[in-house]
Amino acid sequence: LWFPGVHGTVGALGELASVHASATDLLSHFRFGLMGAAEIRYKRFVMPLDLMWVRLGDDTALPLNEFGATSANSKVSELLLTPKIGYQLIHGEMLRADVVTGFRYWHLGQNTQFSPPGLGLDFSVSQNWADPLVGGQIVTSLSPKIEVTVAGDVGGWDVGSQLEYQVVGLLGYRLNPAWALQVGYRYLDVNYRGSEGFVFDTAMSGIVFGVTIKLK
Repeated sequence: LWFPGVHGTVGALGELASVHASATDLLSHFRFGLMGAAEIRYKRFVMPLDLMWVRLGDDTALPLNEFGATSANSKVSELLLTPKIGYQLIHGEMLRADVVTGFRYWHLGQNTQFSPPGLGLDFSVSQNWADPLVGGQIVTSLSPKIEVTVAGDVGGWDVGSQLEYQVVGLLGYRLNPAWALQVGYRYLDVNYRGSEGFVFDTAMSGIVFGVTIKLK
């Protein structure tokens, strides 16, 4: 579970707006979400996959105007899907290090409906892109029960976004050989410029809580 705040600049059609929303602000509009990560290992080859999908919503009353709308219902969704493949450079009892490459797929969508219905004001828009990535991960065991994980990646390079990068730090406590608890911090920054003057230049950062299950 990642609880990020968001700050940066967004815009479309030549209009820009500054965004500053805390994790509490986003949770107050939270409607549904899925988060998780999986990793397949075969000998020294690794295939990690990370998924985050969240939907936010809000109902806002409007003053009477020439169009006759009295309220607006907006839903905003964000999907991040990050498949990677890599190789374990260091495989030791106290230290493990991987290098990976892959891509991050982004979907941003917004749907707004006005009441009363039938006014012709409703709209639905979205932006989709994918960024190639390179990155790595280092895991250090401080004791048989405690380990520290540091991971990150960088990409974009004008293939999708101009630039994006992330850094993740986790402190884990192993309950037994199969189960571990983790807490840490994740920072993800992206600068994307799309069609019709669309701008999504934001940083998402916040605390992470997790449970890791080792299947084999």
